[in-house]
Amino acid sequence: MAGDGTIINIYQLQPESLKGNMLTARAAISVKDPGASNPVFGALWSKDRIATDRDNRVAILDSVTVTNIRIPADSNNRRSDYYKSEIQARLPAVAGSIPLDELLTSLDQNMEETRQSNNINTTPPPILLADKPTMLVSIDGEPHLQENHEWGVDAVVNTPFTIVKDKNGQFYLLGGDHWYTAANATGPYTLVTTKPDRKLRKIEKDFRKHDREPETPDSVIPDIMVTTTPAELLQTYGAPNLAPIEGTDLLYVQNSPDNIFLDTRSQTYYVLISGRWYTAHRLQAGTGWTYVASDHLPADFARIPKGSPKDNVLASVAGTEEAREAALDAQIPQTARVDRKTATTTVTYDGAPDFKPVPGTQLLYAVNSPNTVLRDGNNYYALDNGVWFTSSQPTGPWTVSTLRPNDLDAIPPSSPVYNAKYVDIYDVTPDYVYMGYTPGYLDNFLFGPTVVFGTGYYYQPWFGTYYYPRPWCWGFDMIYTPWYGWGFGFDFGYDWFNLGFDWGWGGWCGGWWGPAFYYPACWGHVPYGFYGHRAAPPFRTWVHAHNNLYHERPGITPRSMGRPGIRNGSGFVADRRGNVFQRDGHGNWSARSFGRPDDGELNRHWQLQQRGAMRANNFQHAQRYATPHFGGFRGGGFRGGGFHGGGFHGGGGGFHGRH
Repeated sequence: MAGDGTIINIYQLQPESLKGNMLTARAAISVKDPGASNPVFGALWSKDRIATDRDNRVAILDSVTVTNIRIPADSNNRRSDYYKSEIQARLPAVAGSIPLDELLTSLDQNMEETRQSNNINTTPPPILLADKPTMLVSIDGEPHLQENHEWGVDAVVNTPFTIVKDKNGQFYLLGGDHWYTAANATGPYTLVTTKPDRKLRKIEKDFRKHDREPETPDSVIPDIMVTTTPAELLQTYGAPNLAPIEGTDLLYVQNSPDNIFLDTRSQTYYVLISGRWYTAHRLQAGTGWTYVASDHLPADFARIPKGSPKDNVLASVAGTEEAREAALDAQIPQTARVDRKTATTTVTYDGAPDFKPVPGTQLLYAVNSPNTVLRDGNNYYALDNGVWFTSSQPTGPWTVSTLRPNDLDAIPPSSPVYNAKYVDIYDVTPDYVYMGYTPGYLDNFLFGPTVVFGTGYYYQPWFGTYYYPRPWCWGFDMIYTPWYGWGFGFDFGYDWFNLGFDWGWGGWCGGWWGPAFYYPACWGHVPYGFYGHRAAPPFRTWVHAHNNLYHERPGITPRSMGRPGIRNGSGFVADRRGNVFQRDGHGNWSARSFGRPDDGELNRHWQLQQRGAMRANNFQHAQRYATPHFGGFRGGGFRGGGFHGGGFHGGGGGFHGRH
């Protein structure tokens, strides 16, 4: 109710476009002035600043600017200015939350308006094969050992796995609930069948202290395969067992956790790895694989039925609803308000700051820091967990930046600080800076009509007194879901990995690099497809990371998203011309203002709205099957925006280790 007793009803927002944190939308409204016997209907158009919470997949209106109101019954617009001012003042407080899934399915954005990632590397990695349970252990180049004084052993630092060397020169790998041993860090490893010695038991005990919940003992003990270069492992449980996909000429390997298909028309195999498709005529070791763009797949891939065992790949098939939604989701930022007085960061270097050119730009980046630090002329910029800071010196002091570096959007994917371009500054006030990052900051890139994980490039790590890893695209079985984005698919549980365990030597704190970007905060068994299909065992463990890097950080305020949102149970919608229509229970449209209904436009809007509601419900359903392990990021998350010693490099700016 407005101040003078006018009753204004605003029905569900109909998003039109989203750019950064600014949403353009329209909505049907009704207005009943004091003394009027009936309400009159019309439409409003607005430009709204939104705050988003990708963890809970909701958005709220921070501010509303009504750009136009059209109420046909009020032909002289005598009350329009009053309605505008009342709506702008009152709507943010009462609008509630908007499910992101309803927002993105309703967006009318064209692909040309989105931020594309060009020159992504599509060269296939070495693709390894195994026909029995096998764990791929990745080491970043030749093993580098460093003494762990607390444990009394040397440890391999350039891997996310726990590999140690005892005083007798024997290597031990901690995998799940078991130890493996080998004469060399690269194997071959065999299972330790005797009781581990005292030092190994202490390591295991120390490691278990960092588990958020006890793990179920592994029922399967896998073989170990070690690689010192980025590679991917495809595995089956026995000889490939092919099963048909209804309504297509495709077969899929049903006794594999991987996405392996055979197109019976061409007798060609297709595999999906990190969002990229590769093809070969044989499924055997030594086979040469060729990249296939997502819009050049056989047409049957787009016909994979929803609810079938392989509907999870639809987001990687051009032209599908799932691919469109994934592409739009890649444009939705996680936002926060940053206090210019209290927010700060710390940047460290291994020795004196060492800056190297970023190809194709005037920028330089720090190669010997776990943080993403860029030099632009005489100014320095540090990116810490999605927040830009600036200083006149490479070591600080650092203050909240109101500008991004010049040339930032020209950084090529071949640079380890590429993902820094996906952190934006939206608005600046005397007290606050409004910032946000899109999923590209977490290596979820829009490449053509679909999303992919990682740039596909290998970046040389930093080895000095400390080891600072760079991001890896391959080797971690990346799986995309429509709600959480990319997660790691491991057949045998997350406790194969160090997960940020503090090795105690004061530099790189232990174990995560590659796709993690930061300490995985949530994980869980997710045996469900997009639409509720229960996958066949063995179920894959899917690990996803906390999507909101802004949580619980001094001076940084993500908005609370706990309020219920407005739902359009009335069926009122506004067309592009501002005419209002209502849908009855039989699917028919009736005019509530002037104009004739365009059934095609209205039905399309209604279908997208229902699909968004379905996605929102599926997200709630999926949450019940993802047991949260809420842990902190190492060193408070991305150190400087990246992995600290394997975190994002440069604080939130990219994998450079990807702080």
